[in-house]
Amino acid sequence: MSDDEDVILVKRTKQVHYGSLEEQEKARLAALAAAAKEGVEDTGGKDLGDIQVSNEYMDLEDEISKDKKALLEEFERRRKARQLNVSTDDDEVRRSLRQLGEPVCLFGEGPAERRVRLRDLLSYLGEDAIHKKLEEEEARIERDRGREGTWYHEGPKELREARLWIAKYSLPRAKARLNKARAELQLAGSVRAASKQDAQRRAAAVAIYCSQVGDTRPISFCRFSSDSQMLITSSWSGLVKVWSVPECQELQVLKGHTCNVSGATFHPAAAMPQHFKDKLKIKSDPESEPMETGGSSEEKSEVCTMASCAYDGTVHLWNFKSDSPMASLPGHSPHRVSRVEFHPSGRMLAAAVFDSSWRLWDLETATEVLHQEGHAKEVYSVAFQCDGSLAVTGGMDAFGRVWDLRTGRCVMFLEGHLGPVLGVDWSPCGYTLATAAQDHQTKIWDLRKRSCVYTVAAHTHLLSDVRYQKSHGHFLMTTSYDKSAKLWSNPAWHPLRTLAGHDNKVMSGDISYDNKYIATCSYDRTFKLWAPDLA
Repeated sequence: MSDDEDVILVKRTKQVHYGSLEEQEKARLAALAAAAKEGVEDTGGKDLGDIQVSNEYMDLEDEISKDKKALLEEFERRRKARQLNVSTDDDEVRRSLRQLGEPVCLFGEGPAERRVRLRDLLSYLGEDAIHKKLEEEEARIERDRGREGTWYHEGPKELREARLWIAKYSLPRAKARLNKARAELQLAGSVRAASKQDAQRRAAAVAIYCSQVGDTRPISFCRFSSDSQMLITSSWSGLVKVWSVPECQELQVLKGHTCNVSGATFHPAAAMPQHFKDKLKIKSDPESEPMETGGSSEEKSEVCTMASCAYDGTVHLWNFKSDSPMASLPGHSPHRVSRVEFHPSGRMLAAAVFDSSWRLWDLETATEVLHQEGHAKEVYSVAFQCDGSLAVTGGMDAFGRVWDLRTGRCVMFLEGHLGPVLGVDWSPCGYTLATAAQDHQTKIWDLRKRSCVYTVAAHTHLLSDVRYQKSHGHFLMTTSYDKSAKLWSNPAWHPLRTLAGHDNKVMSGDISYDNKYIATCSYDRTFKLWAPDLA
């Protein structure tokens, strides 16, 4: 037999032998008798350990009744769902689903299926589920509003004294401003219109007067002095320079910063000192005083006349006698200080800091009297109202805030910009202000209406600064990174003139107090003076 052939296995059948069962039956009966004597129940000849004994049983009537109840409830739910009134407006159906916390749209779902799904949800949750959700949301918002409300804490004694001093200083100035406004209203309308038209005509005729290379690095900021004879510029080289106007001759170089200088400004009472005039070979007018405070010319040039700030958080105070800072205001580092601004009185100095706050310093005591928070991001710009009672700040959070320095309250919230607020300025009237932002727009705000009254789509790039005409506010200047500055009429906000001449983005600008010159400084390391060309 070969190996390839299949082997057939034959299964051997089991043989069953039948015999008598009599012996087995006798044994079983004997076991039953023995168990009966011992009190053991009959187990049917099986070992009790092998049997699963349970007293549980299922009531088929109860199970059937539960199923019937569930079916009846489902039928009742469907009946109610058919009776529910659900809007046929798909937008309203979507809003209702969103309020219930459900997906607005499922894959492949149309308006009809979406409406059916909303009806089924309401049949489960109840017809008033949407109203309950709205009430819960309103209650949550109310609780959050209570937690996020304005809170106050007790300030130092110096702050109280500063607030009282500001109130005593600002109230007479406000009264004088209102009296001046009433006197102007007594003039004929034609006289007021002629004055405004003349100012806007001169602004529309502005042309470049002088261009000067200001530094080896971009010039970040510029401001005129109150006598309109000097211009201060700050640069990324760390230098602050004072220039004569309109000669654009360098008068002083201030060395003290070690990094980019972000801003510099003059004291409100700063005027050209005698040694600067001698340097320019200008005869001093014996009737004019370099400073409003008393004292000799030497003493006046030694008081604080300028302030500057830098990226490393340093704030320096300067005078006309020394090229090094006469004092420094600590406490801002390591955060950047973007702007500094003197209070109209000259006693206070505000600093906008990149720690989401701004500070107010009392220069007579060299103490920080106010550390004001309120912005969600860095504070970039700050400006004081002409009376000295209000201040406005602009932040990188795209919001501005108007603060009452006498009480510490935020009296107006400037909401509307779509980018960081990089420039702010007050109108001479005292109740309107302008903000310039990264969204290429300038907004005009009215404190009396507590709202934005006009939006100027000013430039094609972000706005770096905004300035009102100092005397009457007949026109407004904006500077931008689109390499230009523009002049706008007030209150029509029509473009009067575009100042184009810089080779790179314009970082800042200012209008002189005598309305004769306009200054702009640029990333191209130059600053330019502009004057009306009425020839």
